Amino acid sequence: MSPKIRISDYRKLLVSRFWKYQEKNFNNWENYFERPIGSDGRPPVFLKNAAHHNILMAPGVTYERQEKLVGLIPARQMHRWFRSMKSSQALAQSVFGNLKVYGRLDCLNEISDESGKPLFGPTTVSEDNFIMEKNVDFFEEPRPTSLDCFVAGDYQVAIECKLSEPEIGACSRPKLRKNDSNYEAVFCNGSYSRQLGRRERCSLTEIGVQYWKYIPQLFNWRNDIDHIPCPLNKNYQLVRNILAACVRKDRGATPKNGHVVLIYDERNPAFNKGGKGYRAYEETQDGLKEPKNLRLCSWQNIISHFREKQDLKWLTDQLQAKYGI
Repeated sequence: MSPKIRISDYRKLLVSRFWKYQEKNFNNWENYFERPIGSDGRPPVFLKNAAHHNILMAPGVTYERQEKLVGLIPARQMHRWFRSMKSSQALAQSVFGNLKVYGRLDCLNEISDESGKPLFGPTTVSEDNFIMEKNVDFFEEPRPTSLDCFVAGDYQVAIECKLSEPEIGACSRPKLRKNDSNYEAVFCNGSYSRQLGRRERCSLTEIGVQYWKYIPQLFNWRNDIDHIPCPLNKNYQLVRNILAACVRKDRGATPKNGHVVLIYDERNPAFNKGGKGYRAYEETQDGLKEPKNLRLCSWQNIISHFREKQDLKWLTDQLQAKYGI
C-alpha cells in the first residue's frame, strides 16, 4: 500500500476486509453481531455476549485454553471498543495471548526492531513474566497508566499496540471546552507554562500527578522552564509508557530500567514518515537521553517471523484472513 494513501482510505479498506471476514466466517450474524453488513464505514461490532469471538482461536481449541486466553484481559480492563473488529486490543490478545497460552512467547526473543536491535533488549520474554493490560499505579494519576502488554523483571518492557489509530494518544487537557465542568481547573493551552492562576506549569502536576518529577531523568526536557509547545501535548501516551517502563519505586528513574516497544500496522499512513503517529514516535525518541528506550516494530515484521514456525501456521493464517497481515 502506498505511503501516500489517506488514512480514511486505509481505514475503508480495512473495514471492507472485516465485513468480508464476517460474511465468510459467521453464519447467522444476528447471534454474534450488532447488525448485518453495513455501508456507512463502521466496522463489524460483536454483541456483548459474543465479544470473545473477536479473539482469534486455534481450531479445536479446548474449553480450558479458551477460558485461559479470554481471561488474560479481565472484562473491566477491556477497552471501550474491544468488540469492534478494528480493536487493537483484540489484535494484541489474538497474537500475544495465544503465544502465552500455547507456551510460544519465546518466539519474541528472536525478533529485532526496525533499527536492528533486539526488540526486547536484554530481557527474555516467557510465560512467567508476560502480562496483558498491566496497570502502573505509582504516578498519583486519577486513572492509572494501563499498558497493552508488559514484560516484568529486573529489566521491564512496556508494549504499545496500534492498528488503525490515526495518532498516538495525546494529552486530554488541551481538548477541554469552556462548557466542560473542569475547564477552569485543568484546561491547558498546549504549552508547559503557568496558566489560569496555577502554581505549576502542568495542570496534571498541579493535582499531584508525578510525570514531571521523573521526566528530566529520562528526557532532555527540563521541568523548571517553559516549553512551547509542551513535549507531552501530542506525545502523551508514549511518554507515559516510557515512564511506566523506566521508573521503579525502589530505584527511581533510569534508562537502564527498561524500554517501550511501539507496534504498528505498516499500511497505516499515520505511522508512515510524516504521519501523526510517526511524528510522535520521532519527537519522543529525539527527546530521550537514551533513544533505545523507545523501539519500533510493525505487526508485519512480527508475524512474518511467526510464519517460520510450523506450529503457529494456524495463527498466521487467521491473521492474514482477518487483518490482511
